[in-house]
Amino acid sequence: MNKRFNLLGLVGLGAFVMYIFDPVAGRRRRAIARDKMNRLMHTTRDAVDVTSRDLKNRLTGLAAEAKRFVRPGHVSDPVLTERVRSKLGAWVSHPGSIDVKAVNGKVILSGPILASEVERLISSVSSLRHVREVENRLETHESAESVPGLQGEPGPRKTGATPDIMQASWSPTTRFVAGTLGGTLTLYGARQLSVLGTAIGAVGAAIAARALTNMEVKRLIGIGAGRDAVRFHKTINVAAPLERVFEFWSNYRNFPKFMSNVREVRETAQDRSHWVVAGPVGLPVEWDATVTNYVPNRSLGWKTLPGSPVEHAGIVTFQPNADGSTRVDVKISYNPVAGALGHAVASIFGADPKSEMDEDLMRMKSLLETGAPAHDAAQKDQMIHTH
Repeated sequence: MNKRFNLLGLVGLGAFVMYIFDPVAGRRRRAIARDKMNRLMHTTRDAVDVTSRDLKNRLTGLAAEAKRFVRPGHVSDPVLTERVRSKLGAWVSHPGSIDVKAVNGKVILSGPILASEVERLISSVSSLRHVREVENRLETHESAESVPGLQGEPGPRKTGATPDIMQASWSPTTRFVAGTLGGTLTLYGARQLSVLGTAIGAVGAAIAARALTNMEVKRLIGIGAGRDAVRFHKTINVAAPLERVFEFWSNYRNFPKFMSNVREVRETAQDRSHWVVAGPVGLPVEWDATVTNYVPNRSLGWKTLPGSPVEHAGIVTFQPNADGSTRVDVKISYNPVAGALGHAVASIFGADPKSEMDEDLMRMKSLLETGAPAHDAAQKDQMIHTH
């Protein structure tokens, strides 16, 4: 078993060396790798700084809570008032209508409230620490009709703080703890060479990836994320009139003139089009898309139809500038094969869709401003199509 692993390791190392030192593209690949390493070092340094400060603040907070629990002291009336106010959303439907005042530990409640919520509010406030007494001055109403303070949709009921581990975005401390745990499990699983070890390693790798990227698991693996696994946003100014820029974008046949990977776009029906794009290793990937937004000289939107191999959606907005140029704002979201992890792997080897889109937009800018076709677009020396 060890000999097999050693052989696979040597083969992988050889392929990596050939890839990096390729006489044609090796120089560019090494430059990309060097830039990514520099960026990683800066990002890591910033992350360590943020995590250390977050961890210090949390430990300070825990120490303060423990001190108050062991030696409960006096709480000022303003502090007690704010504590009660911060929890009203869990007890009543219109917390903004409730007035709270604390005097020597006695909490005075006033303002309009539904009759069905009075008992829960009084009981909950009475159960808070440092609340000595609750005085009820509430205006009770059987319904919200004709009561200004109870009008409008009820606010979202806050049933308590959501644990950080259950939120979409983790705090620096949670990411550090989870990443450490995930890395430990991954190393342990890799050393076991058993079914159980493989399972433990897989779980550890998933936890570590979740912590490193701070992305939900569905976005990482691309399952259940729809078109929203990877997002990016780019704004560029083009020295051309708004009408001309919009006309250029609204004709899909122009896309291969400035996009390096878009080989062909043809209209198949009203508001529908068929795309052929260069995928991994240059293999073509095809899908159908439909227009979701079309406001002349304002905005264009689209999304792929169900069943597409790469789900994505986007919207482009156009705004005129005072100098006669046009501001083009592009927002794209897509779900590549293997989700955000697949996107990360592609980025390592220089096939970063975000960087490619930046280059595509620069080619679009040059094409509209100078009229000179891009030499590295999918279709070269082609005329710009207009309606």
